[in-house]
Amino acid sequence: MPEPSPTPQRHGRLLRIAAAFVVLLAVAGYLAVQYVTGGTGAPGCKVVSGRSDGATYEFTPEQAVNAATISAVGTARGLPERAVTIALATALQESGLRNIDYGDRDSLGLFQQRPSQGWGSPKQIMDPVYAAEKFYEHLAEVPGYTRLPLTVAAQRVQRSGFPQAYAKHEPDATLLAAALTGRSAAALTCEGRPAATRAAGPDAVRAALLRDFGREVLEPAGMAVNGGAAATPSPSASGREESGGRTVTLPVTADGGSAAGRGPGQRGWQLAHWAVANASELHIERVSYAGRVWTAGNTDSRWRPVEGGGAAGPERGAGAVRIVTAQ
Repeated sequence: MPEPSPTPQRHGRLLRIAAAFVVLLAVAGYLAVQYVTGGTGAPGCKVVSGRSDGATYEFTPEQAVNAATISAVGTARGLPERAVTIALATALQESGLRNIDYGDRDSLGLFQQRPSQGWGSPKQIMDPVYAAEKFYEHLAEVPGYTRLPLTVAAQRVQRSGFPQAYAKHEPDATLLAAALTGRSAAALTCEGRPAATRAAGPDAVRAALLRDFGREVLEPAGMAVNGGAAATPSPSASGREESGGRTVTLPVTADGGSAAGRGPGQRGWQLAHWAVANASELHIERVSYAGRVWTAGNTDSRWRPVEGGGAAGPERGAGAVRIVTAQ
């Protein structure tokens, strides 16, 4: 005699349990992806005002990398902080500082530039360095852009259908620009959890510096660039003498953008903040400059005084930025 089939009530209960389990797995998978890729729930970054107004802006590691690239490209061109602020506000509006491969019609990338409008090929536009360079190239052609309202300057470049939308991002872009150009010291922090699928190590740090800043950022330090030795080798710049070969040391000099009026101290904080912004992607464990140190994984992720006060030591001088990778 065949066994009786499950009652309708029991069958419905099993279906509900199975459905709930599927939903739970989907939610867990979504959160895991977001955590790894820098979305909602991912370890965050934060920039604080250098003034006493208490202003802050929080953003993801992905956004931090892109913001640091935009700033580095601008200062490498010798452009003023105002240009970086305009570029960052534009990217915040156009893409949320994410290098997206979609948009209105054929718009792509950080600035939603269109291949059909002469901005470059899709592959070029999806390169953040190229996209930033093209934005600054057009911005520099706007007469008196540093004196124009941000919305006007951005619109002269972008020709957006919503020109006033850039204005709401100006406060956040101003905070970011102050930190990422180095004007505000010890102002940017990240939790710095390494991304699982990204390249790591001193060579990856050097390659990223070269990509964002150009050859000048490495050559004064005596580092090898593109396989060639620099003219004045320096053991301290090789990344081999400290922390088991995991350190990249960048002696700080005034940057090439002297027209922008940046001194060595500001250059140092720009490089230090750039390293923190790239900490997750490049597996950076520690950054030190001017007697202060940032360490990945701290719960508050603050810049702290180097232990031992002002005594001489490899991480206490203001003359070099030291970047220690996790491997």
